[in-house]
Amino acid sequence: MNDSSWGAPQGAGHRVAPEMRAAAAGPAYDVHDAQQTRPMPIVPDVPDAGRDAEDRDHRGQGAGRLSGGPLFRDEKPQEPMPTAPPPPPQKKRAGRDLGSAIGVGLGLGVLVVVSLFFVKAVFVGVIVLAVVVGLWELTSRLDERKGIKAPLVPLAVGGAAMVVAGYARGAEGAWVAMALTALAVLVWRMTQPPEDYLRDVTAGVFAAFYVPFLATFVAMLLTADDGPQRVLTFLLLTVVSDTGAYAVGWRFGKHKLAPRISPGKTREGLFGAVSFAMVAGALCMQFLIDDGSWWQGLLLGLAVAASATLGDLGESMIKRDLGIKDMGTLLPGHGGIMDRLDSLLPTAPVVWLLMVLFVGSG
Repeated sequence: MNDSSWGAPQGAGHRVAPEMRAAAAGPAYDVHDAQQTRPMPIVPDVPDAGRDAEDRDHRGQGAGRLSGGPLFRDEKPQEPMPTAPPPPPQKKRAGRDLGSAIGVGLGLGVLVVVSLFFVKAVFVGVIVLAVVVGLWELTSRLDERKGIKAPLVPLAVGGAAMVVAGYARGAEGAWVAMALTALAVLVWRMTQPPEDYLRDVTAGVFAAFYVPFLATFVAMLLTADDGPQRVLTFLLLTVVSDTGAYAVGWRFGKHKLAPRISPGKTREGLFGAVSFAMVAGALCMQFLIDDGSWWQGLLLGLAVAASATLGDLGESMIKRDLGIKDMGTLLPGHGGIMDRLDSLLPTAPVVWLLMVLFVGSG
């Protein structure tokens, strides 16, 4: 018997084994019924999934057969899922509640202007109050975040004395009060264990210089005959500089100024601060300050924009080191007192010095 005879269909001219002929001679169903039965559809062979995957690994083929169309003839190809439209670009939003910030800012402005032009001594009291609250915020955050215990009592008493001495005795009185405050910090800390003594007194002396000593120059501005106008010029230029930096930076800012210190500040914002402050300085020196000139105001505005920006970056550096966003929560929309004094404090000595050079101290 030839090998080719096995498996061949009957009626093709090939011999059939006897046992197979015997099995086919007696069907288990009627011939008429068999003719009415529908034939099974021919289904193409589907390659084994594992073998197909193996073939793809070796030949890089088969992917088109599995994914390019349906595996069976009666299977409809899957339609691609509709892709959702991209979300519309979101508008830039301010980082703070502008409504609260504007309301608090206007309230503080009214308080400052009324006290400034009513009685000079009242405005000195406002400076003292701001200094004491600022020292409380700074020392509290140092203790909470770093465990640094700068003594608040000698700082508050010495800070108030510094402001009053600067107003009454000028720069000489301010320096003497600063030295006595530093000495008081050293002595006060001796009442506690010696561990971390150097760290605590260093932070205390820094706080005394950073908050009350720099604020003393605001009181020294007030001592001139046109003192209220000088203080008002100092406040206006600082606020205008901050506003110009915010407005221009928020709208056009693309290039970061100091991303590791303050990611929100941009070079475009700095340009806005300088432009706004120089224009405001020219107007203030021309119309508010006795014997002032517009070109002096341009230089004053430039210096204020630089010092205000550096002061803002300096406090941002402190807050980043402490791991906090704001120094406090006393002023809604602004943070704490120190968050408003950050640009004012380093600007005060700059304005005082330029005012003395331009129009004298009287």
